[in-house]
Amino acid sequence: MAIATGKHDKVPKWRNATFLKWFAQILALAVVVALIGILGSQAFANFADSGVSFGWDWLTDPTGIDLREGIDTSPDSGIRALIVGAINTLRVAITGILAATVLGVLIGIGRLSSIWIVNKISNVYIETIRNIPLLVQLFFWAAIAIALPILTPDDVGTYWFKASNKGFAFAWASWNGGFWPWLVFVIAGIAVGRYVSRWRHRVQEETGKMSYPGTFWLLTVVLFAVVGWFAWPVLSFLSPVFHWVADLVANLPPMIVPIVVAAAALIGAGWWIRNFFESRRTPAGFGKFTDDDWFRIIFAGVMGVLGAVLVFFMSGLTFTTVAGELVSLPELALIGLSNVFDWLGNGFANQDGQPLVFSKASVVQKGMFVQYGDTGAVMTIAFYTLWVGLTLYAAAFIGEIVRGGILAVPRGQTEASQALGLRRSQSMRLVILPQAFRVILPPMGNQFLNLFKNTSLGIAVGYAGIVAIGTMIYNLNGQSLPIVLVWMVFFTTGSLVISAIVNYYNRKMTIVER
Repeated sequence: MAIATGKHDKVPKWRNATFLKWFAQILALAVVVALIGILGSQAFANFADSGVSFGWDWLTDPTGIDLREGIDTSPDSGIRALIVGAINTLRVAITGILAATVLGVLIGIGRLSSIWIVNKISNVYIETIRNIPLLVQLFFWAAIAIALPILTPDDVGTYWFKASNKGFAFAWASWNGGFWPWLVFVIAGIAVGRYVSRWRHRVQEETGKMSYPGTFWLLTVVLFAVVGWFAWPVLSFLSPVFHWVADLVANLPPMIVPIVVAAAALIGAGWWIRNFFESRRTPAGFGKFTDDDWFRIIFAGVMGVLGAVLVFFMSGLTFTTVAGELVSLPELALIGLSNVFDWLGNGFANQDGQPLVFSKASVVQKGMFVQYGDTGAVMTIAFYTLWVGLTLYAAAFIGEIVRGGILAVPRGQTEASQALGLRRSQSMRLVILPQAFRVILPPMGNQFLNLFKNTSLGIAVGYAGIVAIGTMIYNLNGQSLPIVLVWMVFFTTGSLVISAIVNYYNRKMTIVER
C-alpha cells in the first residue's frame, strides 16, 4: 500500500524570516554607508565653495600656540599639540574615575548607614550634586578658586601646601634619572606578587586557616621596590639595547608598517572568529549556529579585510614636517617608534641619583611677577575645576548605584555573616560588596564613560584638553572637519577601552553555573 505524502512548497522570500533578517541588516548597513558618503561629498563641496581645503598637513605644520600645562607647553606641530591635549584629558579621566569610584562607594555605603549624621550627609550630597547641571558646578568651583588670595612677595618661600588664585601647590615626589629602571623592579614585584597571592590562596583552601594573600602580595611588591631602589643601576645595560632597537626601527623599509598593521587586522579578525567558534563548541561538536551568529562571523571577517585595505590606502598619505621634509605616514610611524626607543635608552643610561626626589612646593619671584617654582607639584585652576567637578558629579551617581547593588544582595547574607561573628565592616567588605559588585559594575561602567566624555567640558573653564587645543588649532587654519574626526576617534577609542575593561571584570565576577 503506497503512502501519499504532501508536497511542501518553498516559503516565499518575503515571508522567509532568515532572508528578511539578513536583508534588513544589509539594507541598514548600505543606508548608513550611503548617508556617510552623501554627507562627506556635501562637506567637501562646501569646503570647495568656501575656499577651505580638507587635508592633514596641519598635523606637521607649526602651531605657534602656548599651553598652560602639559608635557610640552610649546608644541612645535599640530600632532604634538593634540598629543599633549590627549594626555591632559586622560590625566583628568583616569584620576577622576579612580577618585569617583572610591568616593561613590563610601557615599553609597553611607546612605545605608545607621548613623544619623552619616546617612543625612550622604543623602544631601547625592540629592544636591546630581540635580545641579555639571557645567554650573564647574563654574561654581572655578569661582571659588578665582576668589583665593593672590601671591605676593611676602609669600616667597617653601611650603607643604599653598593655595592661591594661580592654583594649588603641594609637596610631591618627582621622578629622577633612575625612575624607569626602578619601575621595572616594581612591575616585576607586581607580577611575582600575583603568583605569591595565588599560592597563599591555595594554602588557605587546603588548610582552612587565614593565609593573608593580599598582605603577602603587598609585601612582595614592597620588597622588590626596596631592592630596586638600590639595584636599579644594574639595568643600565639595557640602554644600548634600546638605542640599537631605535636604529633598527629607523632603518626599516616604510612598507613594513602597513604590512604588519594589515596582518594584525587579519589575524585579529581570525582570532575573534576562532574564539567565537570555540565558545559554541559542545562535547558533541559545534552547536547549531543562528543567523545572528553567522552574521557576526561574516562581519568580523569583512571588517578585518576592510581594515587591511584601509591601512594600505592610508600608507600613501604624505606630510611636510616642521623641518620641511616630505615624509609618508609609515615613515612618520617609524620615526615616532624610533624616538620612543631612544627615549627609553636615555632613561636607562643614567647611573646616578635616586629614582624619586621629594621636594616641597616653592613660591619664587621672577622680576615683577610672583609665581610658583619648579619644585613640588602644582594643580592649576583649570585642572582643579574640571577634576573636582567631574569627580563629585560622577560620585553622586555611583553612590546611588552602590546603594542599589547592596540592597540587591539577599538579607540572609548579612544575617549569615553576623552569625559567623563578623563585624559590620568585615561583613560589608568580605560578604556584601563582593556580591553587590556583580550588580554594580555594569551601570558603574556607564558612569565611567560619562566622566570620560564629560572631560570635553574643560573647554568652558580653559583646561588644555584635546577639545580645547583642537579648537585653537582649527581657529588658526580652518581645518575643523579633520580635527572633529580626531576628536571622534579619540573619544570612541577611549570609550571602547573603558568598556572592554569593565566587561572583562564583569565576566570575571560572573557566577559560573555547574
